[in-house]
Amino acid sequence: MNNIEFPKETIHCQNMIGGNWKTGSGQKIDVYSPYNGKVVGEINSATEAEINAAIELAHEAFKKWSHTPLKERTQVMFNFRQILMRDIDKISNMVSLESGKTLGEAKAGVLKGIEVLEFAISVQNLDQGGKMEVSRGVYCEYRREALGVVASITPFNFPAMVPMWTIPIAIVLGNSYVWKPSEKTPLTSTLIANSLKEAGLPDGVLTVLNGGADVVNGIIDHKHVKAVGFVGSSKIAKLVYQRASNHGKRALCLGGAKNHIVLLPDATPEMAGVGIADSFTGCAGQRCMAASVLLAVGDTSKQIEAIKQRALETTCGDKMGALITKEQYDFLNAAIDEAVKEGATLLLDGRGQKATDKNYEGGYWLGATILDNVNPNSKASKMELFGPVLSIVRVKNISEAMEVENANEYGNACSVFTNNGAMAELVATKAKAGMVGINIGVPVPREPFSFGGINESKFGFGDITGANSLNFWSDIKKVTTKWTMQNDHNWMS
Repeated sequence: MNNIEFPKETIHCQNMIGGNWKTGSGQKIDVYSPYNGKVVGEINSATEAEINAAIELAHEAFKKWSHTPLKERTQVMFNFRQILMRDIDKISNMVSLESGKTLGEAKAGVLKGIEVLEFAISVQNLDQGGKMEVSRGVYCEYRREALGVVASITPFNFPAMVPMWTIPIAIVLGNSYVWKPSEKTPLTSTLIANSLKEAGLPDGVLTVLNGGADVVNGIIDHKHVKAVGFVGSSKIAKLVYQRASNHGKRALCLGGAKNHIVLLPDATPEMAGVGIADSFTGCAGQRCMAASVLLAVGDTSKQIEAIKQRALETTCGDKMGALITKEQYDFLNAAIDEAVKEGATLLLDGRGQKATDKNYEGGYWLGATILDNVNPNSKASKMELFGPVLSIVRVKNISEAMEVENANEYGNACSVFTNNGAMAELVATKAKAGMVGINIGVPVPREPFSFGGINESKFGFGDITGANSLNFWSDIKKVTTKWTMQNDHNWMS
């Protein structure tokens, strides 16, 4: 069952400044539920003065938090995990309410966030520094030190999971953290922030500032903000990266995707059917890891029929969630029309599909849609549509398939479905993508393996989670020590 609980009254979402919730003095923005198109919450944007005051308090909190022993900082994260597990159903409902996800998808996102939290907890054992006698009586060591105030701008499609990629790691390393949630899905931030406060996080270490582009710019521009993380569209990712870099700050900005799945004739139909259909319909296709283009090599009719049948079973409202806005609904309907005009065949048309639950009338629903015989140079093949739409491009062989994949401007993910190990390895080697799956439709790495793409899917260096994220959120200080004069010495001493 996917029974979303709607609030009896509009939820007033505030800004957390210095550990206290305060209503912003800026523009009021309504929050709509994709499930019924009705207002469920509202925010008031933070003003420039409120942004500056909040970050000053965060800077003061950093001075004490960064000198708190790592094991004590980690203990807060242990408490945080317990609270999240206790309240996971409540948090999942809020995620579904404002983002359109099913309850199962929302809960899975929270659990993935908790997995990153568990990695952050392990940093006390993983990242012990190092010390070596490099010459007689001379020792070198490194010490990991927090940056100061760091910031993250997070997207609408994962109101809990994406923030949880960065909050635990950045905070456990000793930073203060400023969070700007999407103005489309700000409500979940209240629950996560309250959970951290209950866990014992000192006031000011976490700041939540709501609003739009002006708030993002105000955060990036502030002198105390040392690093900026971002997840969203490539267009905005590039702008955020450039703005932060122009201020001399480190930035890691993850953008969009147009992920390809290579389907070979020897693939197991049942495995391919479930894996590929669930990839493009999961989260209503509103995730950067969704399959967008299926590169069908040769005769794959059995596998494609299995994909279609699985997609037909994925009904709106109970097995697939809603699109985020009416504007996105209209955009996708127009994109499907355009693809057909350009010569694509509608193998499965999800337009006009209604939700299975009458309580969800008025929501933004689009059923699973499959476009066949798509031209590899068309918009349906090259543009990120961000919906439950799969474009099938027919290719003669795997070399042609990789040419299409390599021509893609993005570089987030690529998968292959086959029972041939050599062909799987060829795709893994040739794919221009940061994450590759073999018989997996959504190749998201599990911790401690890091998440991140390449090319137009990422601006900046490193990855946003896992072991490769530690150096982004901290600095390494090198200390060389000598206490005694040695009778014998070399050039190093």
